[in-house]
Amino acid sequence: MVEQQGWQILIVEDDQRLAELTREYLEANGLRVAIESDGAQAVARILREQPALVILDLMLPGEDGLSICRTLRSQHYPGAILMLTARTDDLDQVLGLELGADDYMCKPVRPRLLLAHIRALLRRHEGSSETPATDAQRLEFGPLHIDNRMREVWLHGRGIELTSAEFDLLWLLAFNSGRILSREEIFTALRGIGYDGQDRSIDVRISRIRPKIGDDPEHPRLIKTVRSKGYLFVREAAQAL
Repeated sequence: MVEQQGWQILIVEDDQRLAELTREYLEANGLRVAIESDGAQAVARILREQPALVILDLMLPGEDGLSICRTLRSQHYPGAILMLTARTDDLDQVLGLELGADDYMCKPVRPRLLLAHIRALLRRHEGSSETPATDAQRLEFGPLHIDNRMREVWLHGRGIELTSAEFDLLWLLAFNSGRILSREEIFTALRGIGYDGQDRSIDVRISRIRPKIGDDPEHPRLIKTVRSKGYLFVREAAQAL
């Protein structure tokens, strides 16, 4: 496995002092870090340099973080996006996830917690790049095909567009079809950190995945919410799509 110290991280933040302090801390922990303060220049730089992870502030001069995130995903930027916001409004967090952010944190951010989130995202990035061996690399449920090696999904022969985080979640649920996965299990598997009881990112991603794979968002039969327990991927419902 490639060491995480080899990955390049770009901080997109207009608060120069905060950005420099964050860079110093991350570099002291073995990461390579660069800073971009102008939102209007961020997209071009990210697509040119292809950092493994972007720490993206929501409020930026020139272009805001949500717009940058939307543009990067539309241009198929494959790296991880960790969004920072000074506001605690759930709407900002939900919008960020819907536009393709992999994670979000509210300011002020504790450095050790930020580092833990970054390392978890990089581990996921490493895993998706190297496609580690599992018991299966392709799952088929009737017309729904999920290929972990190619990281592609088809429904009735038509390709489905998923973000990297959405694919990881769908693969985890499908690979464990017939078994209820708790939010704690999902967080540990995908992010390497425990569930804090409040993070809604898994719920948001599942709400976006359902219509893409032909599930009814109002009355889901394929990815079911099991109250007080977690989520269940129903193999029989997938085969009947």
